[in-house]
Amino acid sequence: MKHMKSVALAALLGLTATSSFAQEVTQEVTLRFQHFVSPNSANPKYFIEPWAEKVERESGGRIKVEIFPFMQLGGKAPSQYDLIADGVIDGGWVIPGYQTGRFPEAEALELPFMTTKSAEEASIAAWNFTQKHLTDDFSDVHVFAAHMHGPGIVHKTGAPIETMEDFAGVKLRGPSRAATLLLAELGATPVGIPVPAFPEALAKGVVDGGVITWEMAPSLKLDDLTDSHTDVAGDKALYNLYFIWAMNKERYEGLPDDLRAVIDANSGLMASAWAGRAHDIGDRVGRERMDEAGNTLAEVSVEETARIKAVADKVVSAWQAEADARGLDGAQLIEDARMAVEAARGAATPSSD
Repeated sequence: MKHMKSVALAALLGLTATSSFAQEVTQEVTLRFQHFVSPNSANPKYFIEPWAEKVERESGGRIKVEIFPFMQLGGKAPSQYDLIADGVIDGGWVIPGYQTGRFPEAEALELPFMTTKSAEEASIAAWNFTQKHLTDDFSDVHVFAAHMHGPGIVHKTGAPIETMEDFAGVKLRGPSRAATLLLAELGATPVGIPVPAFPEALAKGVVDGGVITWEMAPSLKLDDLTDSHTDVAGDKALYNLYFIWAMNKERYEGLPDDLRAVIDANSGLMASAWAGRAHDIGDRVGRERMDEAGNTLAEVSVEETARIKAVADKVVSAWQAEADARGLDGAQLIEDARMAVEAARGAATPSSD
Protein backbone atom coordinates (compact mmCIF):
# COMPACT_ATOMS: atom_id res chain seq x y z
CA MET A 1 0.00 0.00 0.00
CA LYS A 2 2.83 2.31 0.96
CA HIS A 3 4.51 1.50 -2.36
CA MET A 4 1.31 2.33 -4.29
CA LYS A 5 1.09 5.73 -2.54
CA SER A 6 4.69 6.46 -3.49
CA VAL A 7 4.01 5.59 -7.12
CA ALA A 8 0.91 7.77 -7.14
CA LEU A 9 2.81 10.68 -5.57
CA ALA A 10 5.61 10.30 -8.12
CA ALA A 11 3.09 10.24 -10.94
CA LEU A 12 1.40 13.36 -9.57
CA LEU A 13 4.72 15.17 -9.27
CA GLY A 14 5.63 14.08 -12.78
CA LEU A 15 2.30 15.37 -14.10
CA THR A 16 2.81 18.68 -12.30
CA ALA A 17 6.31 19.02 -13.68
CA THR A 18 5.09 18.17 -17.17
CA SER A 19 2.28 20.72 -16.88
CA SER A 20 4.73 23.38 -15.67
CA PHE A 21 7.07 22.59 -18.55
CA ALA A 22 4.23 22.76 -21.05
CA GLN A 23 3.12 26.07 -19.58
CA GLU A 24 6.66 27.43 -19.87
CA VAL A 25 7.03 26.21 -23.45
CA THR A 26 3.74 27.82 -24.52
CA GLN A 27 4.34 31.07 -22.65
CA GLU A 28 3.46 34.08 -24.82
CA VAL A 29 5.21 37.42 -24.55
CA THR A 30 4.12 40.80 -25.90
CA LEU A 31 6.88 43.38 -26.27
CA ARG A 32 6.02 47.04 -26.84
CA PHE A 33 8.62 49.08 -28.71
CA GLN A 34 8.42 52.67 -29.89
CA HIS A 35 10.26 55.08 -32.14
CA PHE A 36 9.93 58.77 -32.96
CA VAL A 37 9.40 58.96 -36.73
CA SER A 38 6.86 58.00 -39.39
CA PRO A 39 6.34 54.26 -39.97
CA ASN A 40 7.08 55.05 -43.63
CA SER A 41 10.62 56.22 -42.79
CA ALA A 42 13.41 53.91 -43.89
CA ASN A 43 14.45 52.43 -40.56
CA PRO A 44 10.92 51.45 -39.44
CA LYS A 45 9.93 50.31 -42.94
CA TYR A 46 13.02 48.32 -43.88
CA PHE A 47 14.38 47.30 -40.47
CA ILE A 48 12.18 47.72 -37.39
CA GLU A 49 8.97 46.23 -38.79
CA PRO A 50 10.73 43.35 -40.65
CA TRP A 51 12.83 42.72 -37.53
CA ALA A 52 9.67 42.43 -35.43
CA GLU A 53 8.07 40.09 -37.97
CA LYS A 54 11.18 37.90 -38.08
CA VAL A 55 11.30 37.62 -34.29
CA GLU A 56 7.61 36.74 -34.17
CA ARG A 57 7.99 34.13 -36.91
CA GLU A 58 11.11 32.51 -35.47
CA SER A 59 9.52 32.32 -32.01
CA GLY A 60 6.63 30.35 -33.47
CA GLY A 61 4.31 33.20 -32.60
CA ARG A 62 5.18 33.09 -28.91
CA ILE A 63 6.71 36.57 -29.07
CA LYS A 64 4.50 39.39 -30.29
CA VAL A 65 6.27 42.67 -31.01
CA GLU A 66 4.08 45.76 -31.12
CA ILE A 67 5.66 48.83 -32.76
CA PHE A 68 4.46 52.33 -31.90
CA PRO A 69 5.66 55.24 -34.10
CA PHE A 70 5.74 58.94 -33.17
CA MET A 71 6.42 58.19 -29.47
CA GLN A 72 2.82 56.99 -29.08
CA LEU A 73 3.60 55.26 -25.78
CA GLY A 74 4.58 58.61 -24.28
CA GLY A 75 7.61 60.73 -23.63
CA LYS A 76 9.82 62.73 -25.96
CA ALA A 77 12.52 61.45 -28.32
CA PRO A 78 15.40 62.75 -26.14
CA SER A 79 14.09 60.71 -23.17
CA GLN A 80 13.79 57.43 -25.08
CA TYR A 81 16.86 55.83 -23.46
CA ASP A 82 15.52 56.43 -19.96
CA LEU A 83 12.04 55.22 -20.88
CA ILE A 84 13.63 51.90 -21.83
CA ALA A 85 16.04 51.73 -18.88
CA ASP A 86 13.26 52.53 -16.41
CA GLY A 87 10.89 49.95 -17.91
CA VAL A 88 8.26 52.46 -19.01
CA ILE A 89 8.45 50.76 -22.41
CA ASP A 90 9.94 47.38 -23.32
CA GLY A 91 12.27 48.77 -25.94
CA GLY A 92 12.83 51.20 -28.76
CA TRP A 93 15.03 53.16 -31.11
CA VAL A 94 17.39 55.61 -29.41
CA ILE A 95 19.60 58.51 -30.49
CA PRO A 96 22.05 58.74 -27.57
CA GLY A 97 23.27 62.12 -28.84
CA TYR A 98 19.91 63.68 -28.01
CA GLN A 99 21.17 63.72 -24.39
CA THR A 100 24.12 66.02 -24.88
CA GLY A 101 27.25 64.95 -23.04
CA ARG A 102 25.79 61.80 -21.49
CA PHE A 103 27.46 59.35 -23.90
CA PRO A 104 30.59 61.23 -24.99
CA GLU A 105 32.49 58.24 -26.37
CA ALA A 106 29.73 57.56 -28.92
CA GLU A 107 30.31 61.03 -30.35
CA ALA A 108 33.57 59.84 -31.91
CA LEU A 109 31.54 58.13 -34.64
CA GLU A 110 29.50 61.29 -35.24
CA LEU A 111 32.47 63.54 -35.94
CA PRO A 112 32.47 65.18 -39.39
CA PHE A 113 33.96 63.19 -42.27
CA MET A 114 34.34 60.14 -40.00
CA THR A 115 32.16 57.54 -41.73
CA THR A 116 31.82 56.46 -45.33
CA LYS A 117 28.62 57.24 -47.22
CA SER A 118 27.48 53.61 -46.97
CA ALA A 119 25.19 53.38 -43.94
CA GLU A 120 25.68 49.62 -43.86
CA GLU A 121 29.47 49.95 -43.70
CA ALA A 122 29.16 52.70 -41.10
CA SER A 123 26.82 50.52 -39.05
CA ILE A 124 29.20 47.57 -39.08
CA ALA A 125 31.82 49.98 -37.78
CA ALA A 126 29.37 51.27 -35.18
CA TRP A 127 28.66 47.81 -33.78
CA ASN A 128 32.35 46.95 -33.54
CA PHE A 129 33.19 50.30 -31.95
CA THR A 130 30.31 49.83 -29.50
CA GLN A 131 31.62 46.44 -28.41
CA LYS A 132 35.05 47.94 -27.77
CA HIS A 133 34.07 51.18 -26.05
CA LEU A 134 30.40 51.54 -25.20
CA THR A 135 29.13 48.43 -23.40
CA ASP A 136 29.59 50.13 -20.02
CA ASP A 137 27.81 53.26 -21.23
CA PHE A 138 24.71 51.24 -22.10
CA SER A 139 24.95 48.71 -19.28
CA ASP A 140 21.46 49.48 -17.95
CA VAL A 141 19.74 48.42 -21.20
CA HIS A 142 20.15 45.45 -23.54
CA VAL A 143 21.43 46.61 -26.94
CA PHE A 144 20.31 44.59 -29.99
CA ALA A 145 22.00 46.77 -32.58
CA ALA A 146 24.14 49.88 -32.93
CA HIS A 147 24.08 51.64 -36.28
CA MET A 148 24.50 54.84 -38.27
CA HIS A 149 22.34 56.44 -40.92
CA GLY A 150 23.54 57.48 -44.36
CA PRO A 151 25.40 60.71 -45.18
CA GLY A 152 23.99 63.95 -43.82
CA ILE A 153 22.74 66.29 -46.54
CA VAL A 154 22.11 70.06 -46.32
CA HIS A 155 18.45 70.67 -47.19
CA LYS A 156 17.39 74.31 -47.39
CA THR A 157 15.03 76.83 -48.89
CA GLY A 158 16.39 78.79 -51.82
CA ALA A 159 19.61 78.14 -53.71
CA PRO A 160 21.90 75.21 -52.82
CA ILE A 161 25.14 75.50 -50.90
CA GLU A 162 27.98 75.90 -53.40
CA THR A 163 30.80 77.41 -51.37
CA MET A 164 31.73 77.46 -47.71
CA GLU A 165 30.68 81.11 -47.58
CA ASP A 166 27.10 80.09 -48.44
CA PHE A 167 26.71 78.75 -44.90
CA ALA A 168 27.10 82.23 -43.40
CA GLY A 169 24.07 83.23 -41.33
CA VAL A 170 21.87 80.38 -42.56
CA LYS A 171 19.73 78.95 -39.76
CA LEU A 172 20.11 75.18 -40.02
CA ARG A 173 18.66 72.43 -37.88
CA GLY A 174 21.36 70.25 -36.35
CA PRO A 175 20.74 66.73 -35.01
CA SER A 176 23.77 66.28 -32.77
CA ARG A 177 26.44 68.17 -30.89
CA ALA A 178 29.11 67.32 -33.46
CA ALA A 179 26.89 68.49 -36.32
CA THR A 180 25.97 71.76 -34.63
CA LEU A 181 29.62 72.45 -33.79
CA LEU A 182 30.51 71.97 -37.45
CA LEU A 183 27.68 74.20 -38.65
CA ALA A 184 28.75 76.93 -36.26
CA GLU A 185 32.38 76.72 -37.44
CA LEU A 186 31.16 77.00 -41.04
CA GLY A 187 29.36 80.23 -40.18
CA ALA A 188 25.81 78.92 -40.07
CA THR A 189 23.44 79.44 -37.15
CA PRO A 190 22.79 75.94 -35.78
CA VAL A 191 19.46 75.21 -34.13
CA GLY A 192 19.09 71.97 -32.17
CA ILE A 193 15.75 70.41 -33.11
CA PRO A 194 14.64 66.76 -32.78
CA VAL A 195 13.42 65.16 -36.02
CA PRO A 196 9.65 65.35 -35.27
CA ALA A 197 9.78 69.13 -34.78
CA PHE A 198 11.80 69.88 -37.92
CA PRO A 199 8.95 70.27 -40.47
CA GLU A 200 7.03 72.72 -38.27
CA ALA A 201 10.18 74.75 -37.66
CA LEU A 202 10.71 74.94 -41.42
CA ALA A 203 7.11 75.87 -42.14
CA LYS A 204 7.19 78.67 -39.55
CA GLY A 205 10.54 80.01 -40.74
CA VAL A 206 12.29 79.22 -37.47
CA VAL A 207 15.02 77.64 -39.60
CA ASP A 208 16.06 78.02 -43.24
CA GLY A 209 16.80 74.33 -43.54
CA GLY A 210 18.71 71.61 -41.81
CA VAL A 211 21.11 68.72 -42.12
CA ILE A 212 19.53 65.30 -42.30
CA THR A 213 19.61 62.26 -44.56
CA TRP A 214 18.06 61.75 -47.98
CA GLU A 215 15.89 58.98 -46.57
CA MET A 216 14.13 61.22 -44.05
CA ALA A 217 13.34 63.88 -46.64
CA PRO A 218 10.05 62.41 -47.99
CA SER A 219 8.48 61.68 -44.59
CA LEU A 220 9.41 65.21 -43.43
CA LYS A 221 7.92 66.66 -46.65
CA LEU A 222 11.19 68.32 -47.58
CA ASP A 223 10.18 68.15 -51.24
CA ASP A 224 7.61 70.85 -50.38
CA LEU A 225 9.33 72.63 -47.50
CA THR A 226 12.78 73.03 -49.08
CA ASP A 227 14.15 73.77 -52.54
CA SER A 228 17.70 72.43 -52.61
CA HIS A 229 19.71 69.50 -51.28
CA THR A 230 23.52 69.54 -51.10
CA ASP A 231 26.09 66.82 -50.40
CA VAL A 232 29.87 67.12 -50.14
CA ALA A 233 32.24 65.50 -52.63
CA GLY A 234 34.08 62.28 -51.92
CA ASP A 235 33.16 59.08 -50.10
CA LYS A 236 33.02 60.47 -46.55
CA ALA A 237 29.85 61.85 -44.95
CA LEU A 238 29.62 65.50 -43.89
CA TYR A 239 28.31 64.15 -40.60
CA ASN A 240 26.55 61.08 -39.27
CA LEU A 241 24.37 60.07 -36.34
CA TYR A 242 24.67 57.12 -33.97
CA PHE A 243 21.66 55.01 -32.93
CA ILE A 244 20.94 51.99 -30.78
CA TRP A 245 18.02 49.55 -30.93
CA ALA A 246 17.59 48.42 -27.34
CA MET A 247 15.36 46.71 -24.77
CA ASN A 248 14.78 47.02 -21.05
CA LYS A 249 17.42 44.82 -19.44
CA GLU A 250 15.19 43.17 -16.81
CA ARG A 251 12.51 42.46 -19.41
CA TYR A 252 15.08 40.82 -21.67
CA GLU A 253 16.66 38.77 -18.88
CA GLY A 254 13.22 37.67 -17.69
CA LEU A 255 12.39 35.99 -21.00
CA PRO A 256 12.53 32.17 -21.16
CA ASP A 257 15.88 30.92 -22.43
CA ASP A 258 14.55 29.81 -25.80
CA LEU A 259 12.87 33.17 -26.46
CA ARG A 260 16.00 35.03 -25.47
CA ALA A 261 17.80 32.86 -28.00
CA VAL A 262 15.42 34.09 -30.72
CA ILE A 263 16.19 37.70 -29.77
CA ASP A 264 19.93 36.95 -29.67
CA ALA A 265 19.79 35.40 -33.14
CA ASN A 266 18.42 38.72 -34.41
CA SER A 267 20.92 40.93 -32.61
CA GLY A 268 24.50 42.07 -32.92
CA LEU A 269 26.45 42.57 -36.11
CA MET A 270 23.78 41.16 -38.42
CA ALA A 271 21.07 43.42 -36.97
CA SER A 272 23.35 46.46 -37.03
CA ALA A 273 24.26 45.88 -40.69
CA TRP A 274 20.56 45.30 -41.47
CA ALA A 275 19.62 48.63 -39.86
CA GLY A 276 22.30 50.42 -41.87
CA ARG A 277 21.15 48.70 -45.05
CA ALA A 278 17.65 50.04 -44.39
CA HIS A 279 19.02 53.57 -44.45
CA ASP A 280 20.89 52.94 -47.70
CA ILE A 281 17.66 51.82 -49.35
CA GLY A 282 15.84 54.82 -47.92
CA ASP A 283 18.53 57.22 -49.11
CA ARG A 284 18.10 56.06 -52.71
CA VAL A 285 14.32 56.38 -52.48
CA GLY A 286 14.51 59.79 -50.80
CA ARG A 287 16.96 61.22 -53.29
CA GLU A 288 14.79 60.07 -56.18
CA ARG A 289 11.73 61.66 -54.57
CA MET A 290 13.45 65.04 -54.19
CA ASP A 291 14.60 64.83 -57.82
CA GLU A 292 11.11 63.96 -59.03
CA ALA A 293 9.77 67.00 -57.15
CA GLY A 294 11.97 69.22 -59.29
CA ASN A 295 14.18 70.32 -56.42
CA THR A 296 17.84 71.15 -56.97
CA LEU A 297 20.24 68.29 -56.14
CA ALA A 298 23.78 69.58 -55.77
CA GLU A 299 27.25 68.50 -54.72
CA VAL A 300 29.91 70.86 -53.44
CA SER A 301 33.06 70.78 -55.56
CA VAL A 302 36.14 68.82 -54.52
CA GLU A 303 37.96 72.09 -53.82
CA GLU A 304 35.19 73.50 -51.63
CA THR A 305 34.79 70.16 -49.87
CA ALA A 306 38.50 70.34 -48.96
CA ARG A 307 37.91 73.77 -47.42
CA ILE A 308 34.96 72.42 -45.42
CA LYS A 309 37.06 69.43 -44.37
CA ALA A 310 39.77 71.77 -43.04
CA VAL A 311 37.17 73.44 -40.82
CA ALA A 312 35.87 70.03 -39.79
CA ASP A 313 39.36 69.04 -38.69
CA LYS A 314 39.25 71.91 -36.18
CA VAL A 315 36.01 70.48 -34.77
CA VAL A 316 37.65 67.06 -34.44
CA SER A 317 40.66 68.56 -32.65
CA ALA A 318 38.43 70.53 -30.28
CA TRP A 319 36.40 67.38 -29.54
CA GLN A 320 39.59 65.46 -28.79
CA ALA A 321 40.72 68.12 -26.31
CA GLU A 322 37.31 68.10 -24.66
CA ALA A 323 37.32 64.29 -24.41
CA ASP A 324 40.77 64.43 -22.82
CA ALA A 325 39.50 66.97 -20.29
CA ARG A 326 36.76 64.49 -19.35
CA GLY A 327 39.40 61.90 -18.57
CA LEU A 328 38.90 60.00 -21.83
CA ASP A 329 41.56 59.21 -24.39
CA GLY A 330 40.25 61.37 -27.22
CA ALA A 331 42.99 60.49 -29.69
CA GLN A 332 42.46 56.77 -29.14
CA LEU A 333 38.68 57.05 -29.53
CA ILE A 334 39.13 58.90 -32.83
CA GLU A 335 41.71 56.40 -34.04
CA ASP A 336 39.56 53.42 -33.07
CA ALA A 337 36.54 54.94 -34.82
CA ARG A 338 38.56 55.51 -37.97
CA MET A 339 40.00 52.00 -37.85
CA ALA A 340 36.51 50.52 -37.43
CA VAL A 341 35.29 52.52 -40.43
CA GLU A 342 38.22 51.44 -42.60
CA ALA A 343 37.83 47.80 -41.55
CA ALA A 344 34.19 47.89 -42.69
CA ARG A 345 34.97 49.15 -46.19
CA GLY A 346 33.60 46.79 -48.81
CA ALA A 347 31.60 44.82 -46.24
CA ALA A 348 28.19 46.09 -47.32
CA THR A 349 25.74 43.77 -49.04
CA PRO A 350 26.25 44.06 -52.84
CA SER A 351 22.57 44.86 -53.43
CA SER A 352 20.58 46.45 -50.64
CA ASP A 353 17.23 46.52 -52.44
